[in-house]
Amino acid sequence: MKTKNTFFLTVLLVNFLVAPLFAEDADEVERALWDVSWERFFVPETHIFYDYLTSWEPGQWQQHLPTPEEIRKIVPNEFGYDTGMEDGMIFAGTWMEGILARAKTAKTQKEKAEMKRCAHEILLGVKLCTTVHSDPGFVARAVCPTDGKSVYPGTSRDQYTHAVHGLWHYSVSDLCDQNELEEIAAILSLIADRMIRTVTPANRYDSLNLDGKPNSRGIARMWDVAPHEAARLPMIYAAAWDVCRRSANAELKQKSETYFTEYRKYIAPAVEQSLNAEALQNVAGWAMLQAQASLELLWLLETDPVLRQKMEQTMEILFDVAAKRLQWAENDSKGLEMEFLFKDWRVEGGGIPWATPCRKIWYNPRQTGEAAMTQLLCPTREFPAESRELLRRAILRLNPDRVATSGIFYLVAAWEMENARR
Repeated sequence: MKTKNTFFLTVLLVNFLVAPLFAEDADEVERALWDVSWERFFVPETHIFYDYLTSWEPGQWQQHLPTPEEIRKIVPNEFGYDTGMEDGMIFAGTWMEGILARAKTAKTQKEKAEMKRCAHEILLGVKLCTTVHSDPGFVARAVCPTDGKSVYPGTSRDQYTHAVHGLWHYSVSDLCDQNELEEIAAILSLIADRMIRTVTPANRYDSLNLDGKPNSRGIARMWDVAPHEAARLPMIYAAAWDVCRRSANAELKQKSETYFTEYRKYIAPAVEQSLNAEALQNVAGWAMLQAQASLELLWLLETDPVLRQKMEQTMEILFDVAAKRLQWAENDSKGLEMEFLFKDWRVEGGGIPWATPCRKIWYNPRQTGEAAMTQLLCPTREFPAESRELLRRAILRLNPDRVATSGIFYLVAAWEMENARR
């Protein structure tokens, strides 16, 4: 009996001593992933993060990005899929979550000022994607760094969702000053005005491409959509209403009333459509996170207790789905070469095409982060210890100096969000 007790006491002591070391290791790796992201994936000229790396050489990391001529010819496709300009605005919203969370744990004014600088960079990137082209309010996926203005004509509701969600959260944070709030109000007003203009029965509720044509894949459709997509449109109107009503600009204040009307038109049916447990079980990781983000913003602004309670039900369903996805992502990581370097999309096997090994490597870390963020955005649940452990292990699987996938952005954001809640 004495031997058995000694054994268990030894195990407890080892766990007590080792667990903090693991936590520190994860913190250290996550901060290195943060630094690598800003150094290699972020382009200061456009204020945008891009999708992957094709070289480890300094300054050569993103030589694969499309040229203005290729974009003008819509090569290789209208969305810029595989090119590295695919998800810039999704990344913007994801990074804003991580930045605002890290600001909450900042120990010095210098650290907090650095987070304000980072958040402002994200704001500038969203502003560029929303205004650089011929149709202000259209949120382009990303902008060509070569000329600072070329964009692909196809976008998606995903880009709108994260961009708007991130800007709204910045607007209510203590980092945001009045000048930035006015910038955010102007951007959200442009987006909402364009939604009012394009998202109509005549267009089958499609927000349309930059050239005014319907989106060929239906991924910019904003209403009469699947349950996980139903809250996106009212979220955009709600965000525009809330920020514009806080603006000092009389015109934007007046416009906020229109956005409020649109918000109220869609909110109740959107909440009802979202509450579909069966449909939510099988959504993709990115769709799961976007549904949660939309509902979280609406929940924070909504005053109707019945609607809020129904939103909580849906968010808790997504919370439980995300728990399973975290475990699935870890299982799916077995045998993956995490130091994989991507090829230029112009060569055979290049880019990140669907149903290929490189797509799996690109997405696996992202799915872990998406699932963790989905749980962390649920206002009625605590982040489980099991989820933190799966997130920690996903971070520790990576070598920051040899990581080429933007999936790390989600791991960074989730880790910062979790630390801010502890």
